[in-house]
This record gives sequence, C-alpha cells and structure tokens, in this order.
Amino acid sequence: MATTTISTADFRNGMGIYLNNHYYTLVEFQHVKPGKGGAFVRYTLKDLQSGKTINNQTCNAGSKFESVQLLTHEMQYLYNDGINYVFMDNETYEQVMVDPSYIGDNAQWLKENDTCQLLYADTELLGVQPPMFIETEITQTDPGFKGDTVQGGTKPATIETGATIQVPMYINQGERIKVDTRTGKFVQRV
Repeated sequence: MATTTISTADFRNGMGIYLNNHYYTLVEFQHVKPGKGGAFVRYTLKDLQSGKTINNQTCNAGSKFESVQLLTHEMQYLYNDGINYVFMDNETYEQVMVDPSYIGDNAQWLKENDTCQLLYADTELLGVQPPMFIETEITQTDPGFKGDTVQGGTKPATIETGATIQVPMYINQGERIKVDTRTGKFVQRV
C-alpha cells in the first residue's frame, strides 16, 4: 500500500486517510486557534468500509496522517454466481469477482448489465456503489384502483432485484419505475 505522510496543513475535503487500520475520507475540517492554548484541528471522517460518519474528532495542528489515493473504476455488473458478484471492465473485458461483504445493502439495487462504481484505496477494493438511479419492473404489489391518486398515499412493492420499496397507490404490478438507490425511494414511472 503506497501511502504518503501528510500534516493537518495538507487537509482537503474528500481526501483519503488511512487511520487505525481503516480507510476514511475527510468530509470536512476546521482549523481552530483559541485565545489560550495551542491551535488544533476539528474534523469529520467517513469510514469507507462501513459508511459510518465520525464527527467532532480533534487533533493538534501539525499532526501527521497517512494519505491514501482513492480511485473509482466503472465496471459493468454481470451476474451473481451464487457466491460472488462478477463485474467486468468495459475497456479491458477483465472480469472481477467481488465478495458480497464489499457490496453490503447495495446488493438489493444491482441489476445485470448496469454500470457500477468500484471504490479502491490504492489497489485494495473498499466497496461497490450501484448506479444512482435504476429503472426496474414491479414484480409484486397490491393492485391499484382507478382514482387512487391520494397525495402521499403509498404501498409496498417488490421490484425485480428483490428489494421492497414504497410506491404511490396508483402503481401496478408489471409497470416500470425509476428508483433512487441512495434513498431507496420511488422517483417516477418510466
């Protein structure tokens, strides 16, 4: 793993940091110079493996950290072989097997042939991001009735990836919809 030592003076939002055997991205930071005592830095990190945000961390100004280069590779999701998820690089046609632990809850949004973002810290895979929006078919939901256009009324529906989301009352089984994978919410009919 190729890391570079940086100080708090080198901090930039979005930079990768390796700290306590975890990869983080620096969400935000603030240099603080109180009237008494030494200057310090208050910062917020996001754990790239778990997705958790760690707020209100502090360190002395000038403290040293290990910087890590974060890279994203666009790859096409091909299929799940029963154990691993298989992705393909569209330029080299190289196939990569990804363990489900790197995908986590995002597996419910993976559709064959969709382009996903694979996040790497140097050469180590950290996770997989599905496309921001997917177009999918409703495979199961209660039937809608004519006139079911009540504002805000929703019902559960299962989509072709197996995920269950809330959709408006007027949506029926077999219809194609757009879903925001970041929030798991219905966007529109397609």
